[in-house]
Amino acid sequence: MEYKKKGKISVSMMCEDLVHLKEDILLFEKMGIEYLHIDVMDGKFVPNYGLGTDYIRGLRELTNIPLDLHLMIESPEEKLKWFHIQPTDLVTLHYESTPHIQRALEKAKQYGCKVNLAINPGTPICFVEELLDDIDGVTMLTVNPGFAGQKIVKNSFEKMKKLNQYLEKRGYQDMEVEVDGNVSFENAEKLHSLGATIFVAGTSSVFKDDRELRHNIFKLRESIS
Repeated sequence: MEYKKKGKISVSMMCEDLVHLKEDILLFEKMGIEYLHIDVMDGKFVPNYGLGTDYIRGLRELTNIPLDLHLMIESPEEKLKWFHIQPTDLVTLHYESTPHIQRALEKAKQYGCKVNLAINPGTPICFVEELLDDIDGVTMLTVNPGFAGQKIVKNSFEKMKKLNQYLEKRGYQDMEVEVDGNVSFENAEKLHSLGATIFVAGTSSVFKDDRELRHNIFKLRESIS
């Protein structure tokens, strides 16, 4: 099956140059960027530290672009209140981040936002089965989480194909599928053809060439339209 749904861009703020933050935010607004992707990492669930609550609070004061909060943290259900989640936001929780993922997803839903379930490269697709009614989408990581600039895991294209076939077979073909990790222009085009609808854009695309953001956003739009 070939997918034709227009893709959305979620700009990875972990890759943003803070020196140019304000001007880049204005550019993102003018160019209709759908989400700002926020990698929240606690040094436990993933081997790195990411963007924190003060950064998120400051970002909300700069723009009304919805935030794509990727919570790579242990026991996220206990920490949701830290992020002042808005109804326009997208919140992504990892299957392995808590013993009771359904409870965590339900708690995130109480904020009125969209909620995705993240699956790591080694997480089987079938793990989403009992949670399909609890989520708005699936975030498929095409690198192991924790660091920017990694190469795409080899089986990512086949896994994206299988994931969308899996969702279609169960009547969830309209569910959003976000892809996160080495989303280059070429990889984005392939993943879009296989069913991805939201693209986390970092050093492989939007921030690929220094200060060529406008050109890169146009190019990525062409890849996923």
